[in-house]
Amino acid sequence: EISMDEELKLMYGMIFSIKSFIMRISPKDMQEGFLNFKTNKYKLHFYETPSGLKFIMNTDLNVGNIRDVLQQLFSSIYVEYVVRNPLSELGEPITSELFKT
Repeated sequence: EISMDEELKLMYGMIFSIKSFIMRISPKDMQEGFLNFKTNKYKLHFYETPSGLKFIMNTDLNVGNIRDVLQQLFSSIYVEYVVRNPLSELGEPITSELFKT
């Protein structure tokens, strides 16, 4: 069993590699970029904001494109409750009991 820190590093490396590969093989006018990929157990969805903040969500294999959901998480929740929160320090982990349920 690997630690959560190691798992996060592996996921970051995997996402970076996939994104880099897609950017190399895709046409120059590509608008969407890397959206998701499937394994035999889950589907990983990816959304990157213009400022480089990354939102990643793992779902069931049958879930369609949830780019709009991830954009809504950014604009309605992250901006509203993190960016506009004077007690929130940018760059620090965002923790909430709600994430554990």
